[in-house]
Amino acid sequence: MHIKHHQAGNRSRIQGTTILLFLLWVIVAILVYGFGQDHPQLLKFGAGSTVFQLVAIIAAILALAQLVKIFTQWALSLRGKPLAEARMVGRLYDLLAAIGIILAFASSFGKLGAFGALFAAFGGMLLGWSLQAPVSGFAAWVLVSVKRPFRPGDRIQFPNLGLTGDVKEIGLMYTVLDQVGGTIGSEEAVGRFILVPNAMLFSQVVINYTVLQESPYMLDEVVIRITYNSDWKAAEAILISAATNNTAEIIAATGVQPYIRSDMYDYGVYLRLRYQTRVNDRAEIAYKITRDIFTSIQNTPNVDMAIPYVYSNRAALEQRDTGSRTGGRNVEQIDISRIRFTAENINKADVEQVSRSIQQEGLLQPIIVAESEQSGFYDMVTGEIRLEAAKLLNWRTIPALVQKRRENGHHIQDGIPNARQPTR
Repeated sequence: MHIKHHQAGNRSRIQGTTILLFLLWVIVAILVYGFGQDHPQLLKFGAGSTVFQLVAIIAAILALAQLVKIFTQWALSLRGKPLAEARMVGRLYDLLAAIGIILAFASSFGKLGAFGALFAAFGGMLLGWSLQAPVSGFAAWVLVSVKRPFRPGDRIQFPNLGLTGDVKEIGLMYTVLDQVGGTIGSEEAVGRFILVPNAMLFSQVVINYTVLQESPYMLDEVVIRITYNSDWKAAEAILISAATNNTAEIIAATGVQPYIRSDMYDYGVYLRLRYQTRVNDRAEIAYKITRDIFTSIQNTPNVDMAIPYVYSNRAALEQRDTGSRTGGRNVEQIDISRIRFTAENINKADVEQVSRSIQQEGLLQPIIVAESEQSGFYDMVTGEIRLEAAKLLNWRTIPALVQKRRENGHHIQDGIPNARQPTR
């Protein structure tokens, strides 16, 4: 509501200024024309007209431009268009007024024919440059001003350029954008202005996120993964509540309620919370919703987050606590040179693939070794490829679960069988 009142106030001020300018130029035209009629021989040009007649004509042209602007603002306002569109079209009227003033000067000096010839030559030169960037940019500016596919204040994207930004100004040759993203990993304006040549608009696809500036909303989503044994209804309630609390004004403006979509995956269920968000505030709203979801899940015992390789966040914590109490699940950093293992029948391609994965994600699962009969050394139990990948990465130590030796020579490892584990 505050934004709408602010926009209405701006519209009223600008419309009032336009009306005042119209009245000013009308008064100037009438007064100067009347004075010129009373003194017909004063300050004559060669063509027979006077300075007062020229000034009256110029004032009449400017008054006509302001009058057309008033009707344009009124017509666009009735159609629910933003003020920025009226200002864009108004620039075209200013250009036409400038051309009319030049013609008035040429006519007063009796050079209208020469000006027409000059204009024809200049028009031929423009035709010769029709494929050049300056003329193309000017033509694009005219096209954008007439069709208005985007306006100042809109958020647009050039997919082929990988560029997103908020339109600040649409000039004769360039469109000025406040870049969105780029220096940060979210959709927020960063305050870095980018000049996009208008000529490029003829060859680039432009996506407008905010076609209606009065309702600049789009669909967004936050995704969480829950375990199979989580309470689905409780999880849905948490997500819907978080979205409703943080987008109440948007829901009231759009009438679109948040909703859930889901997918199955190996470790649980994807719950996709979808909701309407303001384009310019997308990152902040998503952060608030994610924060509230995280806090609520922490306080809800029957909803659990799913984690790859571990399955459950709470299960991982329980395993860690159990291992800590028994002493058999502690992960140790083992010197690789003390692990006795002969690399036989190991595919080098597998080792390289695992090494790249470890570089990107880290070692997701420790290897398992057993205490050797020789003091200070270890025998490999499982994780040969991970060990070779660590060697390839020039690691000196590697995380490992150590099977302790009993006096009878057997190895023990609480909660972990001696069977071979996956070699990831």
